[in-house]
Amino acid sequence: MTTEAGITDRVEHYRERFATFLTVEVGPAAEELASRDVGTPYNPRLDDAGRMHPLVWEARREVQRRSAKAGLYSPHVGEAAGGGGFTRAEMQHVEEFVYHRSGLGLGLAALGWTEGANAAIEHCSPTARQRWLEPLVAGEITAAFANTEPSVGTDVLAMETHARRDGSDWILDGHKAWITNAHFADVLQVTAVTEPGAGTRSLTMFLVDATSPGVTRGRDIPTMLDDGLTGELHFDGVRIPAEDVVGEPGDGFALAMAWINWRRMCRGGMCAGWGAWLLERAVDRARRRTSGGRPIAELQAVQHLLADMDADVYTARAASLAAQVELDELPGGPYGMPLHPDAPRLMSLIKVVNDEAFFRVADRAVQVHGGTGLRLGSPEEKLFRLARNLKIPAGTVEIQRNAIARGLLRDPR
Repeated sequence: MTTEAGITDRVEHYRERFATFLTVEVGPAAEELASRDVGTPYNPRLDDAGRMHPLVWEARREVQRRSAKAGLYSPHVGEAAGGGGFTRAEMQHVEEFVYHRSGLGLGLAALGWTEGANAAIEHCSPTARQRWLEPLVAGEITAAFANTEPSVGTDVLAMETHARRDGSDWILDGHKAWITNAHFADVLQVTAVTEPGAGTRSLTMFLVDATSPGVTRGRDIPTMLDDGLTGELHFDGVRIPAEDVVGEPGDGFALAMAWINWRRMCRGGMCAGWGAWLLERAVDRARRRTSGGRPIAELQAVQHLLADMDADVYTARAASLAAQVELDELPGGPYGMPLHPDAPRLMSLIKVVNDEAFFRVADRAVQVHGGTGLRLGSPEEKLFRLARNLKIPAGTVEIQRNAIARGLLRDPR
């Protein structure tokens, strides 16, 4: 039997420990949350402001803290920052395992996602490392990536949030929207214009204390995910010390892209794990559900739905792993500054292939389940909505095609 690229001893060890963590730590926490009648981690009841119920949020936070203590929360973060230092190929296997085993349960909180540490923050100052990065890796606090604005999405250089120098400090003004974890984050990873007209050097990234004077958490923005986590942030004369600049002034575009590219690369493991889970559920449903006294699994139309799901999961997973291996082997790796010119095409391939394949998988999963697949809150219904959502954040599928074409047409010199 051939061992797949990226399956190393530490990946095997991680998967073994995570499986135990799900049973010993997550299981009892999930039972306790269920007894509170406040919804589930990924279909939570919302409070009067439209935000995730605080008891659901705290259950997720408790799992994050326990996971970090067990050394499971930040395998994707560099070892120098206290993480596992896993490669992207290794992380695809980790992410696939976590999403497959957790389904839509509380276990998903055990792996650092957008509210945790990331490669961009690793460029912070020693002071910020102690104040922000280390607590993020330890699961003690959470973050929000504040890049998108009410009228600015993919066109990052068109943003209007700006920061100006005031002595050694910076003063931040602006408005961010569609921000995941806007309501709860302790530290805000904000990209702002600091040198208008300087192209990709016009932006700077800041780490902003969410309790700073001038920071206001705005309204909730309900989306089709209905998770109570998306909202607005307002900045009115927020003073930021120089040590909370990430990297150097002018590095903001490259750092923002490092975060966005990280989310693109995570599609491989996430969609493989959830896709396999949906396929298993569909196969089980086809075997148990009868029509005319026979299991619907005997119907060729249903068999074709299952076969197409399998083909999409298999091919998207294989393509993603091949691309992750290539990215790891590039000079500078997937997070190099400057980024290797071959990297954007590979990252966009991972995202567009998975976004579209997983949408087809989720759609067919709903079809196999029939009426029960349409039930609000069912795994199939939830993941169908999530699959549709995936085609937009971290760059639309159309933008990914542009990046792939640029990679193919660029001058080989």
